[in-house]
Amino acid sequence: MKVDAAPTLAPPLATPLAQDMPAPDGPLSRTRPGRERIMAAIREAAIAEFSLHGLKGTSTQAIAERAGLTKPQLHYYISGKDELYEELLMQVLHDWKVVFSFEASNDPARVLATYIRAKLDHAFDNPEISRIFTREVLDGGRNLERYWPNARAWSQKKVDIINGWMARGLIPPMDARLLLMHIWALTQHYADFALQVRVMHGLAPEAPLPRETITREVTTFILRGCGLTPPAD
Repeated sequence: MKVDAAPTLAPPLATPLAQDMPAPDGPLSRTRPGRERIMAAIREAAIAEFSLHGLKGTSTQAIAERAGLTKPQLHYYISGKDELYEELLMQVLHDWKVVFSFEASNDPARVLATYIRAKLDHAFDNPEISRIFTREVLDGGRNLERYWPNARAWSQKKVDIINGWMARGLIPPMDARLLLMHIWALTQHYADFALQVRVMHGLAPEAPLPRETITREVTTFILRGCGLTPPAD
């Protein structure tokens, strides 16, 4: 029996234990109170597996084991890994459209600083789900074909705003599209290369990254490159 996945991701949960999951003799009831908790655990497990192995390298067996379920139990909730992967990938893209937008303000320093912080916060707080997008691109991006036209349109809005700043003399002439990609590269680094960042800082594998220091340095670097002074906190 197939139950449609919820349209948005549930808040992440702590890694579930197998004994916390219902394991009745018959099919799991869709009205069981713990269903939403189980769906959240499935999504969390899928994020971990997809970020490590991509779509091709991830099996439903691996997702089930990480979620603390048997494979038949997993397939009660999802029909297969492809629909789950698409849901998670589209969630990343939706977040990047909505959360990482910026307005046509006359204060480019503050707008860019806010944008950079939002991008870094996402990298710090959601490194695994961010890496799903990166791994998809590295695998050829076949699941992104219908996304690219929208991505170009969303980016063009930002390019137009940046070009408007240049036209008003608020920032010096530059390639607005490349500026955006430079920001993406610098901020995404702290999700994709978090291991390297920890090694270079002499941190333990699970230690938190120095968020405020990184945010301050990245923001200052980018804004000074735009001839801007970082806004006071």
